[in-house]
Amino acid sequence: MYIIPAIDLIEGECVRLSKGEYDTKKVYSKTPVDIAKKYEDLGFERLHIVDLDGAKSSGPKNLNVLESIARATSLEIQYGGGVKSIKSLQSIIDAGAKRVICGSIAVTNPSLFLDWLRDFGPEVLILGADFRDANVAIDGWKTQTNKTLYDIVGEFYQAGLKQLISTDISKDGTLSGPSYERYYSLKERFPDLRITISGGVSSIQDIRIIDKSLIDGVIVGKAIYEGRIDMEELSRC
Repeated sequence: MYIIPAIDLIEGECVRLSKGEYDTKKVYSKTPVDIAKKYEDLGFERLHIVDLDGAKSSGPKNLNVLESIARATSLEIQYGGGVKSIKSLQSIIDAGAKRVICGSIAVTNPSLFLDWLRDFGPEVLILGADFRDANVAIDGWKTQTNKTLYDIVGEFYQAGLKQLISTDISKDGTLSGPSYERYYSLKERFPDLRITISGGVSSIQDIRIIDKSLIDGVIVGKAIYEGRIDMEELSRC
């Protein structure tokens, strides 16, 4: 299982939200490159970057930060937020990301996402399907859809989708523990899908519980910033 530290960006700063609400923003660092280099020094191989400015607009807004981190580290970066056109998708790759997370576009224009999946390949494209209650939310979690997590994944699974990142919005930033059972049932239904989960991770114990399952990866954010997880211990995991 991969443990992937997260950097969420608003106006170039490392922040965290609670349940996706922008008015709960808390700034943890004004130097995201330094944070990324610390993760690399501890032995992490991947980095999860969310462009929160881009998520609620028409395109990515923090590509300069992505470029700086890609130049300063050898981390494999997965980047999401504002991927709503082929131009924005290509700009993220050109800026140094190895993987691109697509969420809203997969719901609003599934045929376009399928084209990208074919053209860029399932090792580059990650489906981002974040949910509140039973249904997927898009546009920076501001728009609730009538599609469930199973609906969205099922639509692309047979077409070759290999990677999913999913966040329980009600858990995000709450440090209350992940929605284990929901993810386990998803893995049972789509066994070949590489699932990375996010939202609610609060301790090393949470990570150990996930590691005993067949889940492929976990993203950790606020628990690191708040000192709930010792970084040295996390890197040993």
